[in-house]
Amino acid sequence: MSALVVATDDPRSADVLAVLERHLTFAFATTEPEHVFALDLDGLTASGVHFVSARRDDVVLGIGALKALDDTNGELKSMHTVEEARGQGVAAAIVVHLLGVAAELGLERVSLETGSQDAFVAARALYTSLGFESCGPFGSYEDIPSSAFLTRLV
Repeated sequence: MSALVVATDDPRSADVLAVLERHLTFAFATTEPEHVFALDLDGLTASGVHFVSARRDDVVLGIGALKALDDTNGELKSMHTVEEARGQGVAAAIVVHLLGVAAELGLERVSLETGSQDAFVAARALYTSLGFESCGPFGSYEDIPSSAFLTRLV
């Protein structure tokens, strides 16, 4: 099996956009529309957002982003691994890469919001395995039953 390559990418490229569409479809299928906080294409191309993809043999297997919230805090956004690549370390590689980006930016803390539903059990387990701990809402988030919030120091 070829090496997994995580690197800055353009969310507007067709193959990456296809994975983003899968991510948004999943988000809206598992969460009330008003509680879906995934970034769309405009959000992923905004200033202060660092977008990456994970590729193997030039096939996009996952995506993720780091959004700078201020000078010391960042947020993981729009994390998604295609279903056929789950369990292969794709998401972990993306998170580790984005934590490195956060360190390069001088951020001290990275937080995230994910679903509290059963569909997000694997995601929450992954984040916990990488040192994230439960926390309360941050930024403009509200404490709602469908959200789980996690954070860790960089």
